[in-house]
Amino acid sequence: MTRPRSPLRHTLWLLVLLGNHALANWQESLPGAQIIGTGEFRMFGFDIYNARLWSAAQPFASDQPFALELIYQRRISRDDLVQASVEEIKRLSGTSVSVGQLAAWQAQMQQAFVDVQAGTRLIGVYLPGQGARFFVGPQLQYEVTDPVFARAFFDIWLDPRTSNPGLREQLLGIAKP
Repeated sequence: MTRPRSPLRHTLWLLVLLGNHALANWQESLPGAQIIGTGEFRMFGFDIYNARLWSAAQPFASDQPFALELIYQRRISRDDLVQASVEEIKRLSGTSVSVGQLAAWQAQMQQAFVDVQAGTRLIGVYLPGQGARFFVGPQLQYEVTDPVFARAFFDIWLDPRTSNPGLREQLLGIAKP
């Protein structure tokens, strides 16, 4: 015998579905976003990822919402992605980030990142004063509500002291890929 569904239960399911859809696509977080610049990251002669910087602000303004899309060209574990990010944040931040804060951010990145393979798209959306949203393809993976983390994370690519200034210039549209 089938139980009739209550209107409340039906409404709750609808809200859950709509809530998931509301953040189901990173581009909904950045209406009108256009590609600012593109580049590729290579290490020891190997293609690691292609990158695209998206923003609705023209010209690009780092204090406005933007997205960084990375399209991986090879298999890399989540742990390796997290570790590389932690090392770069630590290098750029120096003593301004405590060991405890860095450990908390590392735990957040473990939830935000996934193992990648050739073709995997990871998109980070920077939301000033709010934090960052991380997407795998079009699907929201995780949201970090820490604006200090968000700035430190995206500085890996956009800070003038980045370990890859050529890629930074390409992303900002200053240099050609």
